[in-house]
Amino acid sequence: MNELVYITRREHFSAAHRLFLPEFSDEENDRVFGKCSNPNWHGHNYILFVTIKGPVDPKTGLIIHLRQVSKLIEEKILRRIDHRNLNLEVDFLKGKVPTSENVAIGIWNELEQDVRNLGGILHCIRLEQSENNIVEYFGT
Repeated sequence: MNELVYITRREHFSAAHRLFLPEFSDEENDRVFGKCSNPNWHGHNYILFVTIKGPVDPKTGLIIHLRQVSKLIEEKILRRIDHRNLNLEVDFLKGKVPTSENVAIGIWNELEQDVRNLGGILHCIRLEQSENNIVEYFGT
């Protein structure tokens, strides 16, 4: 039996958002989301870690070449999310409050099948919104 090994690719992107629910009043949005509910938006410089697990191919010594992982993240995520408004411009977040939790889940959903097609298993999406606020999602 092959042992599982974990590899991680680090990427980054910048994006703006506003945390709010349209059915809430401004006061209620402020109470629930605080300054993140600023009607004029705000932004973050996110750091994204995509961790993949799988057995190491005995011939190549790889699970998946990290160049393939980087290309996949660029095509499926970064081109669609970097320097965008998460509320208005990112199709896989439509209808969701763009919290870090929902962004991490959305990224997972966009990558999982493609990672599997490359021969790996998506293990974790780690999204750092700031040095103090970090989300990790391990799928369902």
